[in-house]
Amino acid sequence: MDHEAIGRLFRAAAAGDAAAWKSFVEALSPLVWSVVRAHGLPEADAGEVYQTTWFRLAQNLGRIREPEKVSTWLATTARNEALKAIRARRRLVPGDEDAFERVADERTPEAAVIEAEEEAAAAERDRRLWQAFQELGAKCRRLLRILIGSPPHSYQEAAAALGLSVGSIGPMRQRCLRQLRLLLAERGMG
Repeated sequence: MDHEAIGRLFRAAAAGDAAAWKSFVEALSPLVWSVVRAHGLPEADAGEVYQTTWFRLAQNLGRIREPEKVSTWLATTARNEALKAIRARRRLVPGDEDAFERVADERTPEAAVIEAEEEAAAAERDRRLWQAFQELGAKCRRLLRILIGSPPHSYQEAAAALGLSVGSIGPMRQRCLRQLRLLLAERGMG
């Protein structure tokens, strides 16, 4: 289709002729698609750029001064929209699965610092606890490990594992925990 025929179709479409609009879009769709696809966009992005190009034309119907050159206008708009899409894709690193989580993080810098300090304090507390635990006698360490297992073992199971009577497990547990509390108090964790 030559430029004059395109210009006539465009004028009729802009005046509200639905059949002319349909013929106009059918005539120039291959041009728009070829410009969009030349930029190597993924299918979904290419479809969006194609739609946006036609939307931009609809927005600017009254501003097109030379209807015979509307195909050039469409090609330029398709190119510009494709370049915008490419720039937008570069802002996110492909395969960066955490990108959306980082964008959605609504914590303030102050909250992030407080959270980091709390995590550091918890890690220090855990380190001191395990250091004190290591200073307990072997029987206490073994008993406490059995009793805090997941799922926790019964006194009968603990007694069988340690070769003790069931009645001695409770008092021994209390002595071991008291000794652990003393060791923690020495470290300023009392």
